[in-house]
Amino acid sequence: MDAYNVQTSHRRDNLKDSALGLVSTRSFPAIVGTADMMLKSAGVHLVGYEKIGSGHCTAIVRGGIADVRLAVEAGEQTAKQFDQFISSLVIPRPFPNLEVILPINSRLSAIAGDGNHSRLSNQAVGLVETRGFPAMVGAADAMLKAADVQLAAYEKVGAGLCTAIIRGSVANVAVAVEAGMYEAERIGELNAVMVIPRPLDELEQTLPVASCWLEERQPLRLPINIKEPVAETELLQLPDLSKLSIKITEES
Repeated sequence: MDAYNVQTSHRRDNLKDSALGLVSTRSFPAIVGTADMMLKSAGVHLVGYEKIGSGHCTAIVRGGIADVRLAVEAGEQTAKQFDQFISSLVIPRPFPNLEVILPINSRLSAIAGDGNHSRLSNQAVGLVETRGFPAMVGAADAMLKAADVQLAAYEKVGAGLCTAIIRGSVANVAVAVEAGMYEAERIGELNAVMVIPRPLDELEQTLPVASCWLEERQPLRLPINIKEPVAETELLQLPDLSKLSIKITEES
């Protein structure tokens, strides 16, 4: 057996007990809430989301076949509770080529973690989705003014749907989302909302909210002594560097 066949056989052996799970919803807040439930209901990893337009969003998880089936079942039930469910799928033992052609491939090799709660365990994520950009901006403004929260990013999923994503304590996020809902309805159309207390690390890493909470290196502050401008007379007294270089060359 040549090296290629050995490598292919080894990869298939590693995949024989694994599966991919997919659950689709009609809004971004619904898919984030669905993904959160999938992560918390079984030992799976969240690969990421696929957004194909018209508000259709799919959460993709990876893990053992039994865990993926359990996670997809929990995700489907959650999406139905939100009245946002579209479809679901479990693919046992996917061939490597299937993963290569999927846009989520870049996350498959980086999946890691033990599924514990985030180090920001007292925090929450809030999402307010509107149909129309002005309603989303107005909702974001109302949320920032209503409670001590931070606007992390916004997400577009087609069909005029856009989602403002905020971060803060559970109580503050709940208050802010309520204010955002009322403002969105006043301006335009509110499509979906979601509050996720204590999200897992993997959920945060798949959201644009994650980059907002990365610690940035602060510039090193050193005292700087600003010297007074050198007078022209002092400049004239400086040694001729060109002659100095010639002298060094001759000596060497």
